[in-house]
Order: sequence, then C-alpha cells, then structure tokens
Amino acid sequence: MKVPAMIAAELRRLTASKMGILALVALVCVPILYGGLYLWANQDPYAKFPEVPVALVVNDEGAPSTSDDGDTVNYGEDVAENLIDGNAFDWQRMSAADAADALREGTVDFAVTIPSDFSSALTSVAGTDPHQARIELDTNDANNYLAGSMGTQAVEKIRSSVAEMVGSEAAERLLTGLSDVRDSLVTATDGASQLADGATTAATGSATLADGTSQLAAGSATLASGANTLAAGAKQVSDGNRQLADIADRAGSAVQQATDALPQVRTDIATALADQGLTADEIAQVLAKLDPLGTKLQEGNTKVQSAVGKVDQLAAGASQVASGAGELATGAGTLASGAAAANDGATQLRDGLGTLRDGIGTLRDGLSSGVEKIPASTPELRSLQADTIADPVKVSSDKLASAEDYGAGLAPFFAALSAWIGIYALFLIVKPISRRAVTALHSPIRITLAGWLTPAMLGAVQMVGLMGVLAIALGFTFNHPLGTLGVLVFASATFAAIILTLNVWLGSVGQFLGLVLMVLQLVTAGGTFPWQTLPAPLAALHHVLPLGYVVDAMRQLMYGGNLARAGWDLAVLAVWLLGALVLAMIGVTRMTHRRTLRDLQPSLIG
Repeated sequence: MKVPAMIAAELRRLTASKMGILALVALVCVPILYGGLYLWANQDPYAKFPEVPVALVVNDEGAPSTSDDGDTVNYGEDVAENLIDGNAFDWQRMSAADAADALREGTVDFAVTIPSDFSSALTSVAGTDPHQARIELDTNDANNYLAGSMGTQAVEKIRSSVAEMVGSEAAERLLTGLSDVRDSLVTATDGASQLADGATTAATGSATLADGTSQLAAGSATLASGANTLAAGAKQVSDGNRQLADIADRAGSAVQQATDALPQVRTDIATALADQGLTADEIAQVLAKLDPLGTKLQEGNTKVQSAVGKVDQLAAGASQVASGAGELATGAGTLASGAAAANDGATQLRDGLGTLRDGIGTLRDGLSSGVEKIPASTPELRSLQADTIADPVKVSSDKLASAEDYGAGLAPFFAALSAWIGIYALFLIVKPISRRAVTALHSPIRITLAGWLTPAMLGAVQMVGLMGVLAIALGFTFNHPLGTLGVLVFASATFAAIILTLNVWLGSVGQFLGLVLMVLQLVTAGGTFPWQTLPAPLAALHHVLPLGYVVDAMRQLMYGGNLARAGWDLAVLAVWLLGALVLAMIGVTRMTHRRTLRDLQPSLIG
C-alpha cells in the first residue's frame, strides 16, 4: 500500500459516519474558534476604555492665584473637566462616600480623588511652605486586577498633565518677570550711559579745576612770598619815617619854643637895654632891628611846624602801610594755604571722578551685557517657551515594524498556539499509525509519512480557515499574507510531526505529554511579555521549544520585520520537523520488526 492510499484510507475511516464527519469538522474548527474568538475579544480593548466606569471625587477648595490680579484658581475642577472631556474612561463624579461604596460593590473599577488642598498645594511653590499636591487612587483587585494597573497609568497621566499645566503657568510668570527685568535693565543701561557721559564731563572739568587750583596755589604762594617781602620793606620804611618824625617833632618843638620865647626875649632885651640906660627911642631902634628877625623866626616856625606835620603824616601813613603790608602778608599766607588745600581737594576730586567714571562705565557695560544675555521676547514667544519648559521632551516614535492594534499584537502568539491546539485535537481521532499498515508493510518511511501527512493536511485546512478569520472577519492586515500563511501551515506540519512522534513512542502517554508540552510553550514562547522576563529555566526553554520560533517568524512576516530572521526561525522549525519524523520512523521501525505486549494493550485515550 502506498502513502496516498494509506491517507485516503484514514480519511475514509474518519468520514465513515455522520458523527465522524461532525467530529472531524468540529476538531478542524478548534483552532479557528480558539484563535478567532480570543483575538476577536482582545482585538482593540483600548477602544473600549471609555466604557470603563471610574469614580471621580473632586474636593478641591481652590486657592488664591499666584498672579497679581487677585483671582482664585481651582485646578481640581480644571482637571475634572479635562478628564471628562477627554473621555479616556467613563468618569462619574461622586462624593467620597458614594465612590467608596461603588468601588466596594464593583460598579466602578477604580476611584480617583482630588483632595481639598489640591490647588493650594500647587500654588504653594510661590510661598514659604512649598509642598507637593496629591492625587489619591483607590483600587479593588477583587473587581479586576488590571483595573488597578489601568488606574495607576491614568493617575500618572493626570499627574504629568497637571505638572505640565502648572509648570507652563509658572514658567510663563518667570519669563514675564525676566522680560520685565530686561526692560528695567534697558532703562538702567540708558541711565548708566547718561551717567557715564556726565561722569566723563565731570572728570574732564575736575581735571581743569585741578589745573586751575594748581596754578592758584603756585600764584598764591608767590603772592604770599612777595607780600612777606613787602611787609618787611614797609616795616623798614615805617621805622625810618618814625625816626624822622621823632627828629622832626624835636626840631619843631625847639623852633616852636624859640618862637614862643621871642616876645619874652624882646621884653627881656628891652628891659636889659633900659637897665643900660638907653632911652626908649634907642631901645625902639634896637628892637626895630630885632623885630624882622622875630618875624622871620615866626615865619620859619610856621614852615617848620607845617613840615613836622607832614613828616608826622608820612610816619603815620608809613605805619599804616607797614600794618597793611603785614595783614596782606598774613592774608596771602592764608590764601596760599587755602589754595594748596583746594589744589589737594581738586586733585582728589579729579582722581575720584576718574574712578567714578570708570566704575560707571563698567556698570554700563555690565548692564548692557546683561541685557544681551536676556533675549527680547513677546507674549506669544513666552507662551511657547513656557510650554517647552513645562514639557521639554517630546517622544518621537519610529517603528521598524508595527502591529496595528492590541489584537494584531497578540495574533502571532495565539495563531501559533491555535496551530498546536488544532493538531493536538486532531490526534484525538486520527490514528498516528495504521496497525494494518504496520502488519502488512515493512516500510517505516511510508508508514510514517502517511501517519504524518494526514494530520498535516487537516492542519493546513485549519490554518487556511484561521487565516481567513484573521484577515477577513477580524480585518487584520499582513505585510506578507502568503508568507504568514506558509509559516502557519509549516508550523502545523511541524507540530503534527512532534505529536506523531510522541504517540508512536509513548502512545496515550505521549498524547498527554503533547498537552504538557503545549503548556510549557504557552509560558515560554514570549507571546505576551518579552521572554527575557521569564525565570532562567523557562527562558532557556524559550530557545529550545518550537512555538517561540513560530511566533517570531509570524511577527516578522505579519508586521514587515526582518525576513532573514524569519528564515532562521523556519530553519529551526525544519530541524524540529525532520528530527521528529526521523524519531517517528525509528519508532515505526521498532514496531514493524519487534512487537511487544505494550503494543497490544489498548490506548488510554479512545
């Protein structure tokens, strides 16, 4: 009997009755139902999130705004409005008590509470007691464990959005303040420039003043020296005039005495002449001779007294001149000292104004540099800058290969698993090896191929049906649809060879081990979480068992990944296929050449 005849005989056996046909159809549909229903249920769960009931409790009492307009803010209400408008979940506003009851009874999956001090905490950064705001999350894993995880992610998004909103406002206030500071610095720079110009002018004037006071000091010193010389000369003149006046006064006094004594002398002469016996005429004649001399003496006395008066006036004037010269010398000395002090002060003023000018220039340059380091801005620019500061990082995602949704992401795993389940189910009614053929033939190769090809062909029908459900009913897209179908058919054929081998060598125990092997591959294939998250022993099995390679090959072909990597996966499956067939042939050879009591025992399954 040839291989096609053995396959036809097995198919006739399977379809010999209506119940057989029904059983065969049902088992062929097992992977289609398993993979199709599961992926349909999980095709896009995120799109159903708006139907997930969530309690929202808003107790925020608001707080005064940090701006100067005197308004109040209520960030809790703002957050609530954004959440409800965003429609990420079915947000239901409740009181704290109602939310607790709803969470306990399971009418909501989790509860988010915005406490009464939410706004005041967010605005506390502007005060002396800055502290973080809180958002409270209450979950109940008895309702749904993943709901708690969803709540954690939702609260994190709320936190980041609030942080961005508050950070944007704070940054905009800061930037506005910097803009005001810049305007003030511009004004200060202009004032410093004007001050620098004035200081330069003052420094120039002080230098001129210092030069003038230096000349004044030198001139006043010369004047003081000349005044001292003049005072000394005047004193000498005054002393000489005083001596001359004294002599003149004595001479005048003597002439005056002589003049004053002249009448008495004339009388005494007349008396003496009379005593000598002269007559009155004779005495008159003598006196007549003397009277002109007296007249001249009086005239001389008048001139002498006049001269003495002038000499006295000259002495008095010389004395006044000497006194004035002394005062002049004293004043000139004071003037010289004052001029020297003024020159010292003018010099210090000049140096100080020069230092002031340099300092003001440094101030002007520093203010100008500060203005340049603070860029000019507009309200629109500040708004963009504030948004950037509040949310400085934007994630740019570039996928080398992408699944269109959650269901498409799970499709490779559950399709591969469906292939194993489908083959496993078929072996519940398909005979691994024809006992008749074993008895009649001595060709292990043909017997093994016939035993393998029958479930392999039925498995191919299963995979075509599953592929049709994924592509048509569920609308999944495939970058390489024929390649993906080829991987599924090849995987089904490989699984058929593996389960065939287990049945050939171990019988019903091998069939049970096929179930155990499915469970192992269910957890080691890396179909949901990355295989690197597995414990070390299970991670090691990931590199050995075939289901993981089927999942990887499907991902590469379905999402448009690395085709060379898919080729390597198929090579590993080919090793499993050939190895399983060789082991099955060895088992069939043993059965054709040496029968044991175990071969005659009925199977535990069917």
